[in-house]
Amino acid sequence: MILARPLRVDRDDDLGPAWERLGLEPAARQRLLGSVARAHLLLTGLGPAESRLLREQDTAGLTCVLSDPERRPGGATVSGTRAGLDALARLAERQGLGGLARALDAALAAAAPPEPTVLGGRTFRWGERTLVMGVVNVTPDSFSDGGRHLEREAAVRHAHALVEAGADLLDIGGESTRPGAGEVPAQVELERVLPVIETLRATTDVPLSVDTRKAEVAREALRAGAVLVNDVSGLGHDPALAGVVAEAGAVLALMHIQGTPETMQTDPRYDDLVAEVIEGLAGSIDQAVAAGVARERLWVDPGIGFGKTVGHNLFLLRHLAELRVLGAPVLVGTSRKRFLGALAGGRPPERRVAGTLASIAAVAVLHGADVVRVHDVGEAKDALAVADAIARARDGGDGWGPPPA
Repeated sequence: MILARPLRVDRDDDLGPAWERLGLEPAARQRLLGSVARAHLLLTGLGPAESRLLREQDTAGLTCVLSDPERRPGGATVSGTRAGLDALARLAERQGLGGLARALDAALAAAAPPEPTVLGGRTFRWGERTLVMGVVNVTPDSFSDGGRHLEREAAVRHAHALVEAGADLLDIGGESTRPGAGEVPAQVELERVLPVIETLRATTDVPLSVDTRKAEVAREALRAGAVLVNDVSGLGHDPALAGVVAEAGAVLALMHIQGTPETMQTDPRYDDLVAEVIEGLAGSIDQAVAAGVARERLWVDPGIGFGKTVGHNLFLLRHLAELRVLGAPVLVGTSRKRFLGALAGGRPPERRVAGTLASIAAVAVLHGADVVRVHDVGEAKDALAVADAIARARDGGDGWGPPPA
């Protein structure tokens, strides 16, 4: 698979006022933009034909540097204006190099928000703020709150508290996928989640998600009122799940995982972490689309803590924006996870709230996530109100133009 990842997506929303402040005429602005407003892409998976084309296009307006074929075959960095890179994509298309053309197009489109998602009676418009998915674990053994909400009444009370705290949607799960957890029979999972989903559907209009890897559970949960299926296996556990989602017209969140919950933390290794996560998710997307799920009904999740070390998690969070080449909303779950406790000196799950808030604020400011999955909704809403405001702040005084209305 050929993959083009933006090394830096230039943000030009502040450039207009800056040019005005400098007193630059339009012609001078265009000359500057032609020389400095460049996109920088890292390409992997190139074949001989793609490498040859890039080598031939290394000009003053387009800089292409190929990797050492002995050490890292199939890699390159490409830098140029958007117009130059678009022209390169069209040239690749004309020469029958569709994989390169698609990769370049995806990278150039990465800065644009995905299409809005309709869930139940609500429309989520991406890029305006970071949404909050509240966690409702109907399990005896989840790492953070196992057993506290196992009974229907307790789970429903907890879900309503999360809605009151500001949850934009709720994720109900009946199977723990903590490191080392074994699989739960589908019937047991159904007995846990269906009464909760049915009761919530009758008592709240907040969209409901079911956290499951199984087609059988997904089918019954969607009939009961769920509108999203959150599959931590990325269709690796039960490929039939995609057809169930397609038939219902629901949304499917696909997560990356290396291994299974039972094995995922046994010495996870990557040669290129971000590229392998993106490639894995792209494969899951293709699988879902082939089963009939509309591309605009797909979300992606990098799988923080699922087959990743502490270092992997941190690097992936810093580079989350690169997942935007997939063209799908990005869901991220860091809430109370083990790596946060390790960074804070060994905190247990119930004392990882501050670390959770730091992680979701960071990814919000870095434009890495559209939805965050959290246990502590009220605190997350406060943190994101500040982080989103910082990320979108534009009021630099009269010299920088008025802030957006």
